[in-house]
Amino acid sequence: MLKKYAIALTLITLFVGCQTEKKENPFLITNQSVGVLTDSTEVKDLERLFFNDSIVRYVGGDEFTGNINDIEIYETSGNLLMVLTPFEALDSTSTIKTIRIADPRFKTSEGLNKNSIIKDIIAKHKISNVQNTLSNLIVSLEKSNVYFIIDKKELPPEMRYDMNLKIDPIQIPDQAKIKHFMVSWY
Repeated sequence: MLKKYAIALTLITLFVGCQTEKKENPFLITNQSVGVLTDSTEVKDLERLFFNDSIVRYVGGDEFTGNINDIEIYETSGNLLMVLTPFEALDSTSTIKTIRIADPRFKTSEGLNKNSIIKDIIAKHKISNVQNTLSNLIVSLEKSNVYFIIDKKELPPEMRYDMNLKIDPIQIPDQAKIKHFMVSWY
């Protein structure tokens, strides 16, 4: 009888030990999260979430910054991971409004990262809007909080200077690089 219990206990131990625990990808970007950050993360939680990393807060006077209080997150090696902009400057209970992704390890489930090109974006997503600004294009994805900023220097010369020009995604050269990879939670 003792042998049966020993065998059963051994089998249970092996079964539990062999199961792989599903770990969250610390670099996955979804509509509600960017790695360990979520759309409900408060500024005061950053120290706990990035305990091994460096957090740099720029605190400027309102007269010049327009009340913007960006927070930069650096790895211990010194590499910039992301730049966070909270909804409310200098408010520790504020949640994050926008995130500029700086590290190419952060990826969407489709594999898009800051080193992707417009061809990759068009192949994997439906683009809802291309906003033509003075020096950039803002490419928004349908049903997503992710958007990309592309420098107009990536466009043919005849398309760079007319802000009233309606630009279709297929007019953007396939090899156009992403200037900024952004996530917005507002």
